[in-house]
Amino acid sequence: MAKKLFVGNLAWETTAEMLQEAFEKFGPVSDAFVAKDKFSGRSRGFGFVTFDVDENADTAKEEMHDVELNERPLMVDYATPKAEN
Repeated sequence: MAKKLFVGNLAWETTAEMLQEAFEKFGPVSDAFVAKDKFSGRSRGFGFVTFDVDENADTAKEEMHDVELNERPLMVDYATPKAEN
């Protein structure tokens, strides 16, 4: 099963492609997503990176937390599923 990481404290100019490139050194990334405001289209400052191999996600979480991307230290943790109403 795929493992998804939450990546916070993204710089406004960080794109999904930049995020994917930064995390690919730990293994193939199946999805990289940067959340955008639905009205302005501007980044909301966080995103998600998904790995198909759990060990790659675990390593990326440990190695990328507090690493700077676009001059901002990343906050990396495991993503938690949305609560269903």
